[in-house]
Parts: sequence; structure tokens; C-alpha cells
Amino acid sequence: MSYTDRDRERWVAEDPATKRADRDDFARDRARLIHSASLRRLSAKTQVLQPSSDDFIRNRLTHSLEVAQIGREFGAALGCSADVVDTACLAHDLGHPPFGHNGESALDALAADIGGFEGNAQTLRILTRLEPKRTHADGRPAGLNLTRASLDAATKYPWRRGQGPGGTPKFGVYADDLPVYEWFRAGAPPGQRSLEAEVMDWSDDVAYSVHDVEDAIASGRLDPRRLRDAIDVGGVLAVAGGVYAPDLTADDLGSALERVLASGAVPERHDGSRRDLAALKDMTSRLIGRFVLAVEVATRERHGEGDLVRHEADLIVPIETRAECAVLKAVAAHFVMYAEERVAIMAREREVIKDLVEMFSQAPHTRLDPDLRADYLAAPDEATARRVVIDQVASLSDTRALALHQRWR
Repeated sequence: MSYTDRDRERWVAEDPATKRADRDDFARDRARLIHSASLRRLSAKTQVLQPSSDDFIRNRLTHSLEVAQIGREFGAALGCSADVVDTACLAHDLGHPPFGHNGESALDALAADIGGFEGNAQTLRILTRLEPKRTHADGRPAGLNLTRASLDAATKYPWRRGQGPGGTPKFGVYADDLPVYEWFRAGAPPGQRSLEAEVMDWSDDVAYSVHDVEDAIASGRLDPRRLRDAIDVGGVLAVAGGVYAPDLTADDLGSALERVLASGAVPERHDGSRRDLAALKDMTSRLIGRFVLAVEVATRERHGEGDLVRHEADLIVPIETRAECAVLKAVAAHFVMYAEERVAIMAREREVIKDLVEMFSQAPHTRLDPDLRADYLAAPDEATARRVVIDQVASLSDTRALALHQRWR
């Protein structure tokens, strides 16, 4: 199995003479993404907490860099192109609006009658339309003009809204972005992710499940002794079963937490000293290695040796490993994201998103960014024009969203 010439095709053909001889197509995809404005904006977008709230916690950019580091090595171990996986990992959160998943939910509600809003579908829109790099012969934007393989790898949910398995609300493409989606998905089994997309997705799960716990402990929001308290553990397991692994039992998840704690990776105390900070770093290394190795071994047991790429194999995640990852996600959610003091903050964030959509809609000719203003003026109908406003609000960093809201209110 290997990548074909077709995997390297681009939506808009480029003059071979302009290509650098010392880089292949997939490495150029990665370079284009690294130099994009959309990636830079992630530095001021919420991962768990607003970036301005602490100078230690991760933001969307640092999270994406860590996902890419995990995914690049993991994918290469399976025989994938490291550059394809790296590009997918760096791109996976581009579509997230201000205030993380809270902002995503707010925009989805505001855009319900025009196809909704989904961060992963917005990522595809950025890669193939909104981020300026190439245009079609008729002047229409072509985004970064990545290869088929890279676009497929960045598509976590290869289906339209309402067409995913199990009634999931997640989806990967809006109706007006179907032409490019159908182009890079041509020949792929319907609804089946590429192996590189699965590597990206698992690397994302591993990174935020482990790093969000590290941030929670290091910032003082979680005393690790509480992970051994029956009342707190009950709250964690309720979140794990209700949000992250509804198909697993409380016993499955409880056993998973016990295994993680028994591994010795999670410290029993933390006082902020260099010794304890080093212990936290050791925790992240050990847990990341644990989760990645378990999946690599299981995948090799299923598919054997040799290069595994595109749609010729699928990633095998053991139930026990998925349960361990889920309970760590729930730890961060229970102690940080769902903490009582966050309720009022999250309500305020949703109000800011709602107000900004109204504010841009009231004066689109003066308030929209120039590139999106052109899209608005060219919109053939009201729904398309409203989608442009949603694109604008989604592009904002937390910092700019709050600044514009303060200026215009």
C-alpha cells in the first residue's frame, strides 16, 4: 500500500515549474498550513479556558502543535506519510470559533436554519475556501489548495449534517462546500474515515485528555488527591459516561480510572515546585506513551506489518484504552469546564457570540473584514449572506471578539 499520484492531486492544478524540487506535495501542504492566518489565530482561542485567564494553560494553537507532534510520530510508525498526518493534526481545530465548544454551540443555534455550524465543517471551509492561497480561473477562492490526501486526513466526520452514524450531531461538510468534498472523497467508502484522519482523531483525544489534566493540576484547579475521593470520583464517572463514553458501563469506567491511578503516572500531590512540575511532565509522557502504544499494537495485530495508508486499514482502539482516555477527559470537564464558577462565564460568552452576529449583520459593509465583505456582496441570497456573517464571527479570536463587542455595544 502506498500513496498514488491521484492522492497528490489538487483542486486547482498548479504549474509544476513553480514547485520546489526539494519538497514533495505533502510537505508543501504542511508548509501552507503553518504559514496560514487561520492557524496563527488559534493562539488566542480557548482550549479549555480563555487564553487571557492564565499564562500556563494551553490555547488552541499550543494544543494543535502537541497533537501534531503525537500524530506525526504515531502515523509514521504505522507507515502513513508523517506530513499528511501532521497537516491534518495542525488543521483539526482551525474551524473552532471564539470560546471553544461553548462558542460552537452558540453559533450552531444561531445558524440552525441555514445548515447549522460545526467546527469540523468550518475547518474544511477554511482549507478549501476562506484561507487565501489559490483561486480558480474564474476568480473563485480555492483556499490553501491542499492535496486530496491531506483534505481527507483533515476530515474527521466524512458525512453531511444528519447523515452520521448513531444520530451524531457532528458532521464534516456544509451543503455549499459539497463540490470539493465530493472531489477529494471520490472512491472512498461512504462514511469511512481515512486511516490518517483516525490517527489525527486519536492523537487529539490523547493530547487533550492528558494535557487538560496537567493544566488543571498545575493551575491549582485540581488537587490530585481528589481523584481518590469517592464523591469526586462519582462525579467524574458520571461525566465520562454521560458525555465521552455513553456505551460503556460505570464499572468499565471506574476500572479504567483505577488502572490509570495504579499505573503510578498520576501524582498523588502537587505543590507547584519544580519537582512536582517535573512529575506532571512525566505523567504526560507516560500516559501519552501508554495510549498510543496500546493502539499501535492493536492495529498491527489486526492489519500486520507494512505501510498502512488511506482507506486500506482502520485504527483499532481497545475498549480498555478508550475508557481510560474517556475518564481523563471527564476529569478535566468535571473539575474545570463544568465547575460552578464557569457557568456564568459560559453564559456571557454565548451572549457575546449572539451579539456579534447581530452587530455584523447590522452593518456588514463597514464591519466585515474586506475579504468576507466581498463574499457578502457577491452572495446570491439571504442564507448565503448570513453564512458569511457566521464565517466572520467564527474566524475571530477570543481577544478580538471581546474587543469588538466592547467597542460596538
